[in-house]
Amino acid sequence: MNSALKVTFLGTGTSQGIPVIGSTHPVCKSENFKDKRLRVSVLLQWENNSYVIDCGPDFRQQMLRAQVTQLGGILLTHEHSDHTAGLDDIRPFNFMQQRPLPFYAHKRVFNSLYDRFAYIFETENKYPGAPSVEEIEITKDDIFTIGGKKVTVIEAYHDTLPVLGFRVDDFVYLTDVKTIAEEEIEKIKGAKVVVVNALREEPHYSHFNLSEALSFIEKVQPQKAYLTHISHLMGFHDEVEKKLPQNVHLAYDTLTISI
Repeated sequence: MNSALKVTFLGTGTSQGIPVIGSTHPVCKSENFKDKRLRVSVLLQWENNSYVIDCGPDFRQQMLRAQVTQLGGILLTHEHSDHTAGLDDIRPFNFMQQRPLPFYAHKRVFNSLYDRFAYIFETENKYPGAPSVEEIEITKDDIFTIGGKKVTVIEAYHDTLPVLGFRVDDFVYLTDVKTIAEEEIEKIKGAKVVVVNALREEPHYSHFNLSEALSFIEKVQPQKAYLTHISHLMGFHDEVEKKLPQNVHLAYDTLTISI
C-alpha cells in the first residue's frame, strides 16, 4: 500500500510572479493572499521524504515558508530561469545533509546549467562553499524511483521546447505546456489529481490559456485538477475560481492537498 502523498504548492505564479514589479494592475494591488504568487513549484512529501519540482528564484523563500529541513532531491521540468534560478540556494541542504543534492533533469537542461552556473559544476579548483549537485539524467521514456515511489516522466512542448512533467502515484504535475502528444496523454489517464498551467484567458504562443487547460482536463478526466503558472492577467483568484468547473480549482501559494 502506497503511503499518502502530500502536495504543497510553493509557488503558482508565472515568470514575473504576482505582484509584478512596478505594476499598477488591480490584481497586483490585491490584498488577498491568494493573489500573491511566487514562481511555480511544488513540494512532494510522504513518510520521511521531501522532493521539490523546480527550483526557481523564490526557492529560498519557499523552503523557509514551508519549513523544509531536509530534501531528497529536485526534479526539473526545463531550464528556464523561473524554474532553475534558485539553484545556488540548495547550499544549506548540502551543508546539513553532507552530500550533493540529487537533481533529475534532461541532459539538455544540465548543459544549460553548466553555462549559467559554471562555478557549481567546476571539476578543478571548485570554491569550497559552492553548491553540489548529483546529476541524474532522465528522458521522456524513463520511469525512476524516489523514496520508494515510482515516477513516470511525461513530455510536453512549451512552444518548440520539450518540457518534462511527472506522475507520482495518482498525481500528475505539468507546467509550461502548450501541446502534448497523444502517447504522452496516455500516461496521465487514470490519475486522480492533475496540475497544469493556465496563464490567462487570452491565447499565448507557449502556454495553455484557460480554455486550452480546461479542454485538456476534460480530455484526461481526473477527479480533481488544479491550475498553476498563473499570470495577473487571469484576474482575481476568487472571481476566476467561481467560473471554473466543479472539479477544477485555481491553485494558490501554500495550498496543500493529499492524494
